[in-house]
Amino acid sequence: MTNHLAGRAWLEQDELYAVARESDALGRAIVVPSSPAELPDLVTASQQLRALSGLVNDLADEVQSRASDNDPGLALGPVISGYTAAAVHAGRALAHFTEAYQRLGYLHRPAQAPGSGGGLRHASQAEFRSIQDGLGRVHDSLDGVGRELRGCADGIDTTPLRVLAALHRSVPANSIYRTPPPQTPAPRLPNPPEPRRGR
Repeated sequence: MTNHLAGRAWLEQDELYAVARESDALGRAIVVPSSPAELPDLVTASQQLRALSGLVNDLADEVQSRASDNDPGLALGPVISGYTAAAVHAGRALAHFTEAYQRLGYLHRPAQAPGSGGGLRHASQAEFRSIQDGLGRVHDSLDGVGRELRGCADGIDTTPLRVLAALHRSVPANSIYRTPPPQTPAPRLPNPPEPRRGR
């Protein structure tokens, strides 16, 4: 094993946990309203939409950086799989949020006639429930992001190769390290014949 791989499993595990925490923080920032008065304004909703898009982009960046890592000592497939599985949930969160976002935009339209009651405070119960349901689904999807990333991180074996070698164990299936190819010893020359000693 080369020195540049030392601790790489811990780094991968920490990064998975960090992105999961980012997703959790985003879930806490997006409030599921219990009444029309708690619906977010469009400025707040726009910031949240940007943050959700950023999460999807972050997951894509994590996959891209690992997919382009050609180090023969690493097998990053399990890590990439964790990020791609989380991306499915992040994409769903984004889709649910954009639907709620569109409905929020509709509620912010100017009133069509005097006294028609446009705006957030006059949202119909059906409009409110639709937005509330959409934001609840966003939360469910963000929970899925964290679950996938934490599950992947928890499953990575962080035992360094040098420890496995010292214990004469093979690389576990859930390790990001690859077993180094066996090194063939240099060919040995036959022993030269002993010199003859004269009598």
